[in-house]
Amino acid sequence: MRIGELARMTGTTARALRHYEQAGLISSERASNGYRRYDERAVVRVRNIRYLLSAGLTLDDVRAFLPCLDGDVAAVPPSDKGLRIALERLAILNERIATQTEARDRLEKALREKAGHRIRPVA
Repeated sequence: MRIGELARMTGTTARALRHYEQAGLISSERASNGYRRYDERAVVRVRNIRYLLSAGLTLDDVRAFLPCLDGDVAAVPPSDKGLRIALERLAILNERIATQTEARDRLEKALREKAGHRIRPVA
């Protein structure tokens, strides 16, 4: 299948697919016209990549899951290495959330002190 079809089937973009390919997570062959051609198995692989990315992992993190990207990643217990990577990523995300929360609280406090009653909460 061509890149556009794979993108539609997986809910992603051709640009993201090229990025995944450049990162070594998926592969394609070139047709005689130079277009990328993907195997049917690429659908499962791309869905698994997107699942892991949506869970907060990076492309580098996902690379550690290469051996299991062609199966049901969500249903299989993680390996020790996968678990370690996920825990490290969770710690990083928690740190970022704490930093952003502190920044928001400082800004909110400054606005209340300086603008008082003129500030309305934004949803």
